[in-house]
Amino acid sequence: MRLKRGRPDLTAYADRFDVPAATGPVGVTFLGVSSLLFDDGEHALMTDGFFSRPSLLRVGLRTIAPDDARIDAALGRLDLGDRLRAVLPVHTHVDHVLDSAVVAQRTGAVLVGGSSAANVGRGAGLPAERIRVARPHEPMTFGSFTVTAVVSDHCPPDRFPGEITEPVVPPVRAAAYRCGEAWSLLVGHHSGRTALVQGSAGFVPGALDGCPADVAYLGVGQLGVLDEPYLRDYWRYTVEAVGAKVVVLTHWDDFFRPLDRPLRALPYAGDDLDVTLRVLTRLAGEQGIGLHLPTVWRREDPWAALP
Repeated sequence: MRLKRGRPDLTAYADRFDVPAATGPVGVTFLGVSSLLFDDGEHALMTDGFFSRPSLLRVGLRTIAPDDARIDAALGRLDLGDRLRAVLPVHTHVDHVLDSAVVAQRTGAVLVGGSSAANVGRGAGLPAERIRVARPHEPMTFGSFTVTAVVSDHCPPDRFPGEITEPVVPPVRAAAYRCGEAWSLLVGHHSGRTALVQGSAGFVPGALDGCPADVAYLGVGQLGVLDEPYLRDYWRYTVEAVGAKVVVLTHWDDFFRPLDRPLRALPYAGDDLDVTLRVLTRLAGEQGIGLHLPTVWRREDPWAALP
Protein backbone atom coordinates (compact mmCIF):
# COMPACT_ATOMS: atom_id res chain seq x y z
CA MET A 1 0.00 0.00 0.00
CA ARG A 2 1.39 3.42 -0.97
CA LEU A 3 1.84 5.85 1.89
CA LYS A 4 0.00 9.13 1.60
CA ARG A 5 2.52 11.94 1.24
CA GLY A 6 2.57 15.31 2.92
CA ARG A 7 0.50 16.48 5.86
CA PRO A 8 -2.85 18.20 6.50
CA ASP A 9 -3.05 21.91 5.73
CA LEU A 10 -3.92 23.74 8.93
CA THR A 11 -5.12 26.79 7.01
CA ALA A 12 -8.11 24.69 5.95
CA TYR A 13 -9.17 24.69 9.62
CA ALA A 14 -8.47 28.34 10.40
CA ASP A 15 -12.02 28.81 11.70
CA ARG A 16 -11.40 26.14 14.35
CA PHE A 17 -8.68 28.18 16.08
CA ASP A 18 -11.36 30.15 17.86
CA VAL A 19 -11.07 29.44 21.58
CA PRO A 20 -11.80 32.81 23.25
CA ALA A 21 -8.82 34.69 24.63
CA ALA A 22 -8.75 34.75 28.43
CA THR A 23 -9.78 38.13 29.80
CA GLY A 24 -10.39 37.02 33.40
CA PRO A 25 -8.06 35.52 35.98
CA VAL A 26 -8.30 31.86 34.84
CA GLY A 27 -6.75 30.81 31.56
CA VAL A 28 -5.28 27.82 29.74
CA THR A 29 -2.26 28.10 27.47
CA PHE A 30 -1.56 25.42 24.86
CA LEU A 31 2.15 24.65 24.57
CA GLY A 32 2.16 21.97 21.89
CA VAL A 33 1.40 18.22 22.02
CA SER A 34 -0.43 17.69 25.36
CA SER A 35 1.35 20.43 27.32
CA LEU A 36 -1.17 22.79 28.90
CA LEU A 37 -0.69 25.55 31.47
CA PHE A 38 -3.65 26.19 33.78
CA ASP A 39 -3.07 29.53 35.50
CA ASP A 40 -5.10 31.99 37.56
CA GLY A 41 -2.30 34.50 38.22
CA GLU A 42 -1.72 33.17 41.73
CA HIS A 43 -1.34 29.43 41.22
CA ALA A 44 -0.65 27.31 38.16
CA LEU A 45 -0.19 23.73 37.08
CA MET A 46 1.16 22.24 33.87
CA THR A 47 0.66 18.98 32.06
CA ASP A 48 3.82 17.44 30.51
CA GLY A 49 5.87 20.61 29.90
CA PHE A 50 7.53 19.18 26.78
CA PHE A 51 9.64 21.94 25.23
CA SER A 52 12.83 20.26 23.95
CA ARG A 53 11.13 18.66 20.91
CA PRO A 54 14.23 16.86 19.52
CA SER A 55 14.26 16.11 15.80
CA LEU A 56 12.98 12.87 14.31
CA LEU A 57 16.53 11.92 13.35
CA ARG A 58 17.76 12.33 16.91
CA VAL A 59 14.81 10.48 18.43
CA GLY A 60 15.13 7.63 15.95
CA LEU A 61 18.89 7.16 15.76
CA ARG A 62 20.62 8.88 18.67
CA THR A 63 20.33 9.50 22.38
CA ILE A 64 18.18 12.32 23.69
CA ALA A 65 18.19 14.59 26.71
CA PRO A 66 16.29 17.70 27.82
CA ASP A 67 17.39 20.82 25.93
CA ASP A 68 18.12 23.38 28.64
CA ALA A 69 18.09 26.34 26.26
CA ARG A 70 14.67 25.49 24.84
CA ILE A 71 13.23 24.80 28.28
CA ASP A 72 14.56 28.06 29.68
CA ALA A 73 13.26 29.99 26.66
CA ALA A 74 9.78 28.55 27.12
CA LEU A 75 9.68 29.17 30.86
CA GLY A 76 10.97 32.69 30.34
CA ARG A 77 8.22 33.40 27.84
CA LEU A 78 5.60 32.08 30.27
CA ASP A 79 6.98 34.20 33.14
CA LEU A 80 5.66 31.84 35.81
CA GLY A 81 7.52 33.27 38.76
CA ASP A 82 7.03 30.91 41.69
CA ARG A 83 3.35 30.09 41.09
CA LEU A 84 3.73 26.73 39.28
CA ARG A 85 2.63 24.15 41.82
CA ALA A 86 2.70 20.88 39.84
CA VAL A 87 3.93 19.30 36.60
CA LEU A 88 1.80 16.33 35.60
CA PRO A 89 2.92 14.08 32.71
CA VAL A 90 -0.08 12.23 31.25
CA HIS A 91 2.20 9.25 30.57
CA THR A 92 5.94 8.73 30.20
CA HIS A 93 6.67 8.58 26.48
CA VAL A 94 9.37 11.01 25.38
CA ASP A 95 6.94 13.53 23.83
CA HIS A 96 5.29 13.97 27.21
CA VAL A 97 7.78 13.40 30.02
CA LEU A 98 11.22 14.26 28.62
CA ASP A 99 11.28 17.72 30.25
CA SER A 100 8.79 17.27 33.09
CA ALA A 101 11.35 16.81 35.87
CA VAL A 102 13.54 19.66 34.60
CA VAL A 103 10.54 22.01 34.49
CA ALA A 104 9.73 21.00 38.08
CA GLN A 105 13.36 21.64 39.07
CA ARG A 106 13.45 25.07 37.46
CA THR A 107 10.16 26.26 38.95
CA GLY A 108 9.99 24.63 42.37
CA ALA A 109 6.95 22.58 41.34
CA VAL A 110 6.16 19.03 42.34
CA LEU A 111 6.37 16.25 39.72
CA VAL A 112 3.14 14.26 39.87
CA GLY A 113 2.40 10.98 38.09
CA GLY A 114 2.73 7.24 38.36
CA SER A 115 5.73 5.20 39.47
CA SER A 116 7.26 5.57 35.99
CA ALA A 117 7.13 9.38 36.19
CA ALA A 118 8.66 9.14 39.66
CA ASN A 119 11.63 7.28 38.18
CA VAL A 120 12.09 10.04 35.61
CA GLY A 121 12.15 12.51 38.49
CA ARG A 122 14.67 10.45 40.45
CA GLY A 123 16.93 10.22 37.40
CA ALA A 124 16.86 14.01 37.12
CA GLY A 125 17.86 14.41 40.76
CA LEU A 126 14.56 15.67 42.11
CA PRO A 127 14.38 15.20 45.89
CA ALA A 128 11.77 12.80 47.23
CA GLU A 129 9.61 15.59 48.63
CA ARG A 130 9.24 17.03 45.11
CA ILE A 131 7.91 13.74 43.66
CA ARG A 132 4.33 12.66 44.25
CA VAL A 133 2.87 9.36 43.09
CA ALA A 134 -0.79 9.84 42.23
CA ARG A 135 -3.47 7.50 43.48
CA PRO A 136 -6.40 6.88 41.13
CA HIS A 137 -9.53 8.91 41.96
CA GLU A 138 -7.84 10.63 44.91
CA PRO A 139 -8.14 14.43 44.53
CA MET A 140 -4.90 16.40 44.92
CA THR A 141 -4.88 20.09 45.80
CA PHE A 142 -2.37 22.52 44.30
CA GLY A 143 -3.21 26.02 45.45
CA SER A 144 -6.52 27.02 43.89
CA PHE A 145 -6.57 23.94 41.64
CA THR A 146 -7.49 20.33 42.28
CA VAL A 147 -6.46 17.41 40.09
CA THR A 148 -7.84 13.89 40.09
CA ALA A 149 -6.00 11.19 38.11
CA VAL A 150 -8.09 8.44 36.53
CA VAL A 151 -6.47 5.34 35.03
CA SER A 152 -6.54 5.46 31.23
CA ASP A 153 -4.77 3.79 28.31
CA HIS A 154 -2.50 4.80 25.43
CA CYS A 155 -3.81 5.07 21.90
CA PRO A 156 -2.93 1.95 19.90
CA PRO A 157 -0.30 1.14 18.89
CA ASP A 158 1.89 1.84 21.90
CA ARG A 159 5.40 1.65 20.45
CA PHE A 160 7.14 1.64 23.83
CA PRO A 161 4.81 -0.19 26.25
CA GLY A 162 5.59 -1.14 29.82
CA GLU A 163 6.69 0.69 32.94
CA ILE A 164 9.88 2.53 33.78
CA THR A 165 11.29 0.53 36.68
CA GLU A 166 14.63 2.30 37.25
CA PRO A 167 15.65 5.98 37.34
CA VAL A 168 16.18 7.39 33.83
CA VAL A 169 19.41 9.40 33.56
CA PRO A 170 19.69 11.18 30.18
CA PRO A 171 21.10 11.05 27.60
CA VAL A 172 19.32 7.81 26.71
CA ARG A 173 17.57 6.27 23.72
CA ALA A 174 13.91 7.21 23.28
CA ALA A 175 12.88 3.63 24.10
CA ALA A 176 13.94 4.25 27.72
CA TYR A 177 10.82 6.38 28.06
CA ARG A 178 8.27 3.61 28.14
CA CYS A 179 4.60 4.52 28.42
CA GLY A 180 4.18 3.80 32.11
CA GLU A 181 0.86 4.69 33.68
CA ALA A 182 -1.49 6.62 31.38
CA TRP A 183 -3.87 9.07 33.01
CA SER A 184 -7.01 11.03 32.37
CA LEU A 185 -6.66 14.19 34.46
CA LEU A 186 -9.69 15.97 35.89
CA VAL A 187 -8.76 19.56 36.68
CA GLY A 188 -10.92 21.78 38.87
CA HIS A 189 -10.55 25.40 39.97
CA HIS A 190 -12.10 26.93 43.07
CA SER A 191 -14.14 29.20 40.76
CA GLY A 192 -16.11 26.12 39.68
CA ARG A 193 -14.39 25.63 36.31
CA THR A 194 -13.75 21.99 35.39
CA ALA A 195 -11.81 20.33 32.60
CA LEU A 196 -10.76 16.89 31.44
CA VAL A 197 -7.24 16.52 30.03
CA GLN A 198 -7.05 13.39 27.90
CA GLY A 199 -3.44 13.49 26.76
CA SER A 200 -3.45 10.33 24.66
CA ALA A 201 -6.20 9.06 22.36
CA GLY A 202 -6.72 5.97 24.47
CA PHE A 203 -9.44 5.15 26.98
CA VAL A 204 -10.72 2.69 29.53
CA PRO A 205 -14.45 2.04 29.01
CA GLY A 206 -16.43 3.36 31.96
CA ALA A 207 -13.44 4.84 33.80
CA LEU A 208 -14.74 8.43 33.50
CA ASP A 209 -18.38 7.69 34.23
CA GLY A 210 -19.60 9.97 37.00
CA CYS A 211 -16.65 12.36 36.54
CA PRO A 212 -18.18 15.59 35.16
CA ALA A 213 -16.17 18.20 33.28
CA ASP A 214 -17.44 21.18 31.28
CA VAL A 215 -14.45 21.28 28.93
CA ALA A 216 -12.43 18.42 27.43
CA TYR A 217 -8.90 18.85 26.15
CA LEU A 218 -8.82 15.83 23.88
CA GLY A 219 -5.57 14.34 22.58
CA VAL A 220 -5.94 13.10 19.01
CA GLY A 221 -2.43 11.89 18.10
CA GLN A 222 -2.62 8.75 15.88
CA LEU A 223 -6.41 8.85 16.00
CA GLY A 224 -6.75 9.58 12.29
CA VAL A 225 -5.18 6.27 11.21
CA LEU A 226 -7.60 4.17 13.28
CA ASP A 227 -11.00 2.98 12.11
CA GLU A 228 -14.12 5.05 12.67
CA PRO A 229 -15.65 2.75 15.33
CA TYR A 230 -12.58 3.40 17.49
CA LEU A 231 -12.98 7.16 17.06
CA ARG A 232 -16.62 6.94 18.04
CA ASP A 233 -15.79 4.84 21.11
CA TYR A 234 -13.04 7.26 22.09
CA TRP A 235 -15.49 10.17 21.96
CA ARG A 236 -18.10 8.17 23.85
CA TYR A 237 -15.81 7.16 26.72
CA THR A 238 -14.26 10.60 27.14
CA VAL A 239 -16.36 13.54 25.93
CA GLU A 240 -19.77 11.93 26.43
CA ALA A 241 -18.72 10.28 29.70
CA VAL A 242 -17.83 13.59 31.37
CA GLY A 243 -20.63 15.58 29.71
CA ALA A 244 -18.31 18.18 28.17
CA LYS A 245 -19.94 20.86 26.03
CA VAL A 246 -16.65 22.30 24.71
CA VAL A 247 -13.87 20.17 23.21
CA VAL A 248 -10.39 21.50 22.42
CA LEU A 249 -8.16 19.17 20.40
CA THR A 250 -4.48 18.67 21.33
CA HIS A 251 -1.60 16.38 20.29
CA TRP A 252 -2.10 17.07 16.57
CA ASP A 253 1.10 19.04 16.00
CA ASP A 254 4.42 17.76 14.64
CA PHE A 255 6.38 17.47 17.87
CA PHE A 256 9.74 17.08 16.10
CA ARG A 257 9.53 20.76 15.13
CA PRO A 258 10.67 23.35 17.71
CA LEU A 259 8.18 25.70 19.32
CA ASP A 260 9.89 28.82 17.94
CA ARG A 261 8.59 27.84 14.49
CA PRO A 262 4.91 27.80 13.44
CA LEU A 263 3.10 24.61 14.38
CA ARG A 264 2.19 22.17 11.64
CA ALA A 265 0.17 18.97 11.67
CA LEU A 266 1.72 15.54 11.99
CA PRO A 267 2.44 13.99 8.56
CA TYR A 268 0.04 11.54 6.98
CA ALA A 269 2.63 8.81 7.48
CA GLY A 270 1.83 8.84 11.22
CA ASP A 271 -1.61 10.41 11.54
CA ASP A 272 -4.43 11.97 9.53
CA LEU A 273 -5.93 15.04 11.17
CA ASP A 274 -8.30 15.42 8.21
CA VAL A 275 -9.99 12.13 9.10
CA THR A 276 -10.07 12.95 12.79
CA LEU A 277 -11.71 16.33 12.22
CA ARG A 278 -14.21 14.93 9.76
CA VAL A 279 -15.45 12.28 12.20
CA LEU A 280 -15.31 14.41 15.37
CA THR A 281 -16.97 17.37 13.64
CA ARG A 282 -19.89 15.14 12.79
CA LEU A 283 -20.16 13.79 16.35
CA ALA A 284 -19.88 17.25 17.88
CA GLY A 285 -22.53 18.62 15.52
CA GLU A 286 -24.96 15.82 16.33
CA GLN A 287 -24.56 16.48 20.06
CA GLY A 288 -24.38 20.27 20.07
CA ILE A 289 -20.80 20.36 21.32
CA GLY A 290 -18.28 23.05 20.37
CA LEU A 291 -15.16 21.66 18.69
CA HIS A 292 -12.04 23.85 18.64
CA LEU A 293 -8.30 23.95 18.04
CA PRO A 294 -6.09 25.91 20.46
CA THR A 295 -3.60 28.60 19.47
CA VAL A 296 -0.12 27.93 20.80
CA TRP A 297 1.20 30.39 23.43
CA ARG A 298 -2.14 32.21 23.66
CA ARG A 299 -3.84 32.33 27.05
CA GLU A 300 -7.38 31.17 26.35
CA ASP A 301 -10.67 30.71 28.21
CA PRO A 302 -12.47 27.61 26.89
CA TRP A 303 -15.25 28.06 29.47
CA ALA A 304 -16.22 31.30 27.74
CA ALA A 305 -17.26 29.13 24.77
CA LEU A 306 -19.78 27.15 26.81
CA PRO A 307 -23.32 27.38 25.40
